[in-house]
Amino acid sequence: MWCGTESPSPHPRREKSIASRTYQKRNLNRTEVDTVVDSTCPDCGSSESIYENGELVCTKCGLVLSDHRIDTGPEWRAFTADERDARARTGAPTSVAIHDKGLSTMIDWRDHDSTGKRFTASQRAQIYRLRKWQRRTRVHSSLERNLAQAMTELDRLASQMGLTKTIKENAASLYRKLILGRYVKSRSIDAMVGAAVYAACRLLEAPRSLEEIADHSRVAKKKLGASYRLLVTKLGIRMPVSEPANYIPRLVSDLGLPGEVQLKALEIIEQAKAKRGLVTGRDPRGLAAAAIYIASILTNNRVTQRQIAQASGVTEVTIRNRYKELVSNLSITMMP
Repeated sequence: MWCGTESPSPHPRREKSIASRTYQKRNLNRTEVDTVVDSTCPDCGSSESIYENGELVCTKCGLVLSDHRIDTGPEWRAFTADERDARARTGAPTSVAIHDKGLSTMIDWRDHDSTGKRFTASQRAQIYRLRKWQRRTRVHSSLERNLAQAMTELDRLASQMGLTKTIKENAASLYRKLILGRYVKSRSIDAMVGAAVYAACRLLEAPRSLEEIADHSRVAKKKLGASYRLLVTKLGIRMPVSEPANYIPRLVSDLGLPGEVQLKALEIIEQAKAKRGLVTGRDPRGLAAAAIYIASILTNNRVTQRQIAQASGVTEVTIRNRYKELVSNLSITMMP
């Protein structure tokens, strides 16, 4: 029998449970909770628990289920963006839109060190030789030179057309597949890059017309179309059909119209898809332009057919023809 003056310590699990309940009352009411996971508590049977300061804690009874979580974050703390940049020891993430994926070393063109001190004459000569060999090693083969030129053209095209980073990365990935398959040999780099951009836009349901790409590229529309057909054939891509609804958000944004016009135009397109023969075989840009024109009248946000034609790249005659078909077949009553 125990005869000491101090009371014996309770069961370890009970002690941890009591301590964790106090911990729960003190800390679990905070909003800065790491994450919520599914785990069954052996005491209360609750399936909800949270990670806090390296411990997995039951949210109902406060039992600490695990206290050996591995922290994969940095060992330092930063409270501002400047501190985070100064203490980080990693570079930018890799990107397929850069010909070497951003993994090579960049040697600055300025003859200064990190403290701003100017190099001596011997150091400048050494850095000059390093720059020269660095340029040679980055593009030492014909395929890498082709890829470097293609990624430069892709960056220019994406910048001028206002493409998102996702579309740019997808287009770069398609071009790299062409490079690996040796399908770009003796073919125009600008044409293949334009075809990759057109294919990436269609795959990501943010379509751009061949005319629009040809306006910003140095290649004619006919050559872009031939390169696109080659890309789809050689890579075996099953290209989705362009939907009129995919053109509406960008056209509404370019025209500066409110969101109600976009919602109404999408509603008109959905009604047209329910009617057989209204969408099949029609240019999706023309249908989108006509739907926006009708929606602008119905919501009293009128724009002219000429403005819509300039934004969509179709003629005013096409807009009028699609407008008449939609109004007559959908029984839409137009405002005077």
